[in-house]
Amino acid sequence: MNWEVAGSFRCHLGEGPVWDVASQSVLWVDVAEGNIHQLCVDSGSHSKYFTGQQTGSIALEETGMLVAALQNGFFLINLRDKTQVPLADPERHLPGNRFNDGKCDPAGRFWAGTMSVQNEPGAGKLYCLDRDGSVSAKISGVGCSNGLAWSPDQQTFYFIDSPAQNVVAYDYDVATGKICNSRTILEIPRQNGIPDGMTIDTEGMLWIALWGGGKVIRVSPETGTILDQIALPVSQVSSCTFGGAGLRDLYITSASIGLTDKELQQQPLAGSLFVCKNTPFQGYEPHYFVR
Repeated sequence: MNWEVAGSFRCHLGEGPVWDVASQSVLWVDVAEGNIHQLCVDSGSHSKYFTGQQTGSIALEETGMLVAALQNGFFLINLRDKTQVPLADPERHLPGNRFNDGKCDPAGRFWAGTMSVQNEPGAGKLYCLDRDGSVSAKISGVGCSNGLAWSPDQQTFYFIDSPAQNVVAYDYDVATGKICNSRTILEIPRQNGIPDGMTIDTEGMLWIALWGGGKVIRVSPETGTILDQIALPVSQVSSCTFGGAGLRDLYITSASIGLTDKELQQQPLAGSLFVCKNTPFQGYEPHYFVR
């Protein structure tokens, strides 16, 4: 599959792309800079909103706002009037942690996980912000909470804790949000890259960004077989999602943070948003946060 650069903008730590069907745009975050980016693909217009704090992830909200996992907890963000409303901060007592990747589940809950800014092992948790505003911890002892996906039949939850170098599956109850029966379905050798963000296609195959590996791989969660891959001209590939016409375009985020001057010279597109247009595969519309 061929890739192209979606625009001239660059991110220090691009992450968490989300497709908005209503506006035909892709939104993503620059974690380190605290920016939410939005690219309208038809017009090519690009805008960004500064949250004022490190921004781990965003998801669409049912009334047109965003739900976000920021440095200081969960927020509702209105991009139209540039306002933020705090919802909850489950780690107010842990200033050394920050939120990272997050997504909404099929029932409209927002799941997002934390990590230690100093990379302290096992310091993070995966949280679920429920529709009634309550917050519960789903997984503890997390090193760097990253990719999340739910199977097409809504019975399995997939999760990536990046330092573990694997993908773990859980039985998932859509009615309650309960997860149980964890099992490792994929091990990724460190030399191939670190598993980061993730999405799923309509065939139930996982698309996993490999940080340091310069690629996105398509994997069968049943066999662990790598079925396809997209090599990119940057090493720090961070996440991906489907969007565009028929949800067949794959948008891929990347980062330039931590690269040496020499590496930046070798990777002038580091931090770009890439897109593989009209792939043979189809994704899903994102789930919305419902209150």
